Amino acid sequence: MEERIDKWLWAMRVFKTRTIATEACKKGRVMMGGVAVKPSRSIKEGDVIDVRKPPITYTFRVLKVTGNRLGAKLVPEYLENITSPNQYELLEMTKISGFVDRRKGLGRPTKRDSRELSKFKEESYTADDFYLDWEED
Repeated sequence: MEERIDKWLWAMRVFKTRTIATEACKKGRVMMGGVAVKPSRSIKEGDVIDVRKPPITYTFRVLKVTGNRLGAKLVPEYLENITSPNQYELLEMTKISGFVDRRKGLGRPTKRDSRELSKFKEESYTADDFYLDWEED
């Protein structure tokens, strides 16, 4: 039995939608034997598929072919994840460094910053709120 690669990747829950799976194939992120494949490429049992989801590349071996979306518990019967441990280490390093490299003041304001900013905007000042000490000669 054979099935389209985009449909199989969607059925195996590698991608959330079939449209996203098709786009990944068109952008060259899905490969077989080091060659980018089109979404219509047929796959069969025993094929090895590389899926690049930055920052890592997942590698899957096709155990069974189906076009119907499966429950998460059934997926291991249809595909074998043979991604190298190096790729998972790279993913972990990327997650950790994402928090380390972020400098203060970059990104969205914290909840506290937002409250202080809105409080500052709501306050209204009158001339009586300020005391100016003018020296008269």
